[in-house]
Amino acid sequence: MNTLHDLHRPLGSTGLSVSPLGLGTVKLGRDQGVKYPNGFTIPDDAQALALLQQARELGINLIDTAPAYGVSEQRLGPLLRGQRDQWVIVSKTGEEFVQGQSHFDFSPAHTRLSVERSLKRLETDRIDLLLVHSDGNDLAVLGETGVYETLAQLKQEGKILAYGISGKTVEGGLLALEQGDCAMVTYNLSEQGEKPVLDYAASHAKGILIKKALASGHACLAEGVDPVRASFELIFAHPGVSSAIVGTITPAHLAANVATVAAVLQGIR
Repeated sequence: MNTLHDLHRPLGSTGLSVSPLGLGTVKLGRDQGVKYPNGFTIPDDAQALALLQQARELGINLIDTAPAYGVSEQRLGPLLRGQRDQWVIVSKTGEEFVQGQSHFDFSPAHTRLSVERSLKRLETDRIDLLLVHSDGNDLAVLGETGVYETLAQLKQEGKILAYGISGKTVEGGLLALEQGDCAMVTYNLSEQGEKPVLDYAASHAKGILIKKALASGHACLAEGVDPVRASFELIFAHPGVSSAIVGTITPAHLAANVATVAAVLQGIR
């Protein structure tokens, strides 16, 4: 089986069920200030629509976007028309990307404005998971800005179903999980420093999304070892992981990643 349809898993205790591979959409919205080894062309609407259809057919139901991803949200709204209930949508707040520069605002007023704007852009009445797009000062962001309190209010209002952080520190990830539903963490062959966040999530039924799953670190592998498979084997060996977000705009890469994840998970089961 080379699809993920029968491999969906709970996102912590949010009640959401997600595919083990999620589709990241930064490349649908911006090509400036992105850390990829090779340049790329932003797909046109027909290409983007085909990619989303392919993802859905392969059993992917998790889509990751953000206001900082250029026009990603604005494009996804029309592209997902008529399909809303087939997707778990993750978006973010806190980071804005304007004229090639990132700016951060975690204030309650901006948080509410950002979420309301995302709802309009995505043409939806709710965002399934809303993450704080941290600037790296995770503890200060969570403890001093009011962003988490605002997200808790928006959850009560039904505008978001769950919330958490896309952070950069163990301490931030742990605090985010104690007070919220999910953390997006870096975990790959060369970076495993945030593993305590995964451990906490596994023992407290919290959600974990992995970012930078296929980051560098391949050079340390033995010759003949498939770096993509090795990456997914590492990630899914941890019981705390809900899903890995991978942003690809290449149909062949998408199909290969799905096949690899399916094979790895069937090996683990």
